[in-house]
Amino acid sequence: MTQFDAERTALLVIDMQPDFMPGGALPVQGAAGHNERLVGPVRDLMDAELFPVQIATQDWHPAGHVSFASTHPGRDIFERIEVNGDDQTLWPDHCLQGSAAAELHPDLPLHRLAAVVRKGMDPQADSYSGFRNNWGPDGRRAPTGLAGYLHERGIDSVVCCGLARDVCVKWTAEDAVAAGLRSLLVWDLTWPVDAGNDQATRAELEAETVEIVTRDALPELAAR
Repeated sequence: MTQFDAERTALLVIDMQPDFMPGGALPVQGAAGHNERLVGPVRDLMDAELFPVQIATQDWHPAGHVSFASTHPGRDIFERIEVNGDDQTLWPDHCLQGSAAAELHPDLPLHRLAAVVRKGMDPQADSYSGFRNNWGPDGRRAPTGLAGYLHERGIDSVVCCGLARDVCVKWTAEDAVAAGLRSLLVWDLTWPVDAGNDQATRAELEAETVEIVTRDALPELAAR
């Protein structure tokens, strides 16, 4: 694997919010009862000063969002339905705008963030990716503006970490490639909703030319 230019690489910290952590509405697997197992390693990477540009994404849903099972009477959590012509998993109500559970985790060094990109704000479209919504009623995946921000900052690569590996991290990493960026995913600094998806997640990422790396490899890969 070739080195990346750290000065032209952004760290994307994806959806590090209490609702995706132990005790939240939609917790990832592998850290039951231990938020620090998730927050600590990401905090350390942010504090390592490998990446001058650091950006967080934040799920930020209005009440009655189309992705909530509660919005569809008679439907169950994790059931799949068709929304806007595409497959939609129905989630528990989560990351409600203005709620404490939707805030970025306060134990992260939030002062290091150059920008925060909120997503999932359209009540009629989900938004797994930090770059684009899922498909909306008009059949488009509306952009969040993240790609334009990165290009204007002279960024040509991104390093993705956070939650959840098999949903929002995966979609963000893949959409980074589609936006013309080199995309790396830090496997051991991501955690899945369902660990049973890991093999398929890895294969799908590699098929989209997302490079899978570990936290320990980053200092050697970061050319300065």
